[in-house]
Amino acid sequence: MTASVFGTRNPTFGTLDEQVIGEVRNHIGHLTLNRPNDLNALNLDMVRTLRAYLDAYASDPHIHAVMLRGSGRGFCAGGDIRWLYDTYIDGSQCHETFFTEEYALDLCLHHYRKPVVVLMDGYTLGGGMGLAQGADLRIVTERSRIGMPEVAIGYFPDVGGSYFLPRIPGELGIYLGVTGSQIQAADALYCGLADWYVDSGKLATLDERLDKISWSDNPLKDLQGTFAKLGVQTLPDAPLDRLRPAIDHFFALPDIASMVEQLHQVTVADSHQWADATAQLMKQRSPLAMSVTLEMLRRGRHMSLEDCFAMEMHLDRQWFAHGDLLEGVRALLIDKDKQPRWRPAHLALLERKQVEQFFEGI
Repeated sequence: MTASVFGTRNPTFGTLDEQVIGEVRNHIGHLTLNRPNDLNALNLDMVRTLRAYLDAYASDPHIHAVMLRGSGRGFCAGGDIRWLYDTYIDGSQCHETFFTEEYALDLCLHHYRKPVVVLMDGYTLGGGMGLAQGADLRIVTERSRIGMPEVAIGYFPDVGGSYFLPRIPGELGIYLGVTGSQIQAADALYCGLADWYVDSGKLATLDERLDKISWSDNPLKDLQGTFAKLGVQTLPDAPLDRLRPAIDHFFALPDIASMVEQLHQVTVADSHQWADATAQLMKQRSPLAMSVTLEMLRRGRHMSLEDCFAMEMHLDRQWFAHGDLLEGVRALLIDKDKQPRWRPAHLALLERKQVEQFFEGI
């Protein structure tokens, strides 16, 4: 049986032309992000709709769990950066409203009173990770592409990234945040960014079994039992497992310039290719964004979840005017010349005070 959570009180909610589709089946509130042509990138209306559904589900005694997923080729590729760019250029302050409400939504998921499942099938990046990392059960498939790629557009990994990235073992989270590298299912499980692997060919079966769960007084245990029959919690040959010693060494160095310099010096045959490629990638990123990200993640390692979101909001309020985001979006999405003019252009020109000033007054 399928029904809108809002019943007859709001019959237009959850129709197929909505950007978020909501339906309830067997006591599970299913929420589907529905902007497939934009890889389900989040805008303000979607954030508000998701929050409305979650608030309604939380207070409905007939709903035992919530499941989030995306239509098309991914769960969610992040925030709608083009929309944020356009509204800022037009003189609007919509970006502050968006980040305030997006972060509140992410925090809501971290503290949600009922089990939340997220299907991270396909692209799950940036804002998509903000939704997923607050969930109790995070499912990946062989199609999953996971990451916090913000530094590629002159931004920093927000949506709680300052909390969950530095809590990955060793320096793996620092590496992922500073380079913006994407990972797949095996590495997501290895890093603790996902809980279950289910082959995409079994997702229809998974839905059928969710529709037939006989609920006990422990819904989370019921869901775990369902996933255990179809998935696994580890996969062999995670690439980051092999790279872990090198990553833990290089990404514990004091600053970005030291990391790039030492990566370039690696001559050991089995590490040289990775080290050189990583150094070259970092030289393409915004020096300011990488350096602020490094400082943010190292601070976040010792901060509470709420304080991490507050720190990210503090950075956001300055970043559109003083960071590299607008230039990154211009180069990647507007003019598409892929030649961003970072400020400063090179790591050697970046002064420590340029990084520290973003954290003043936290």
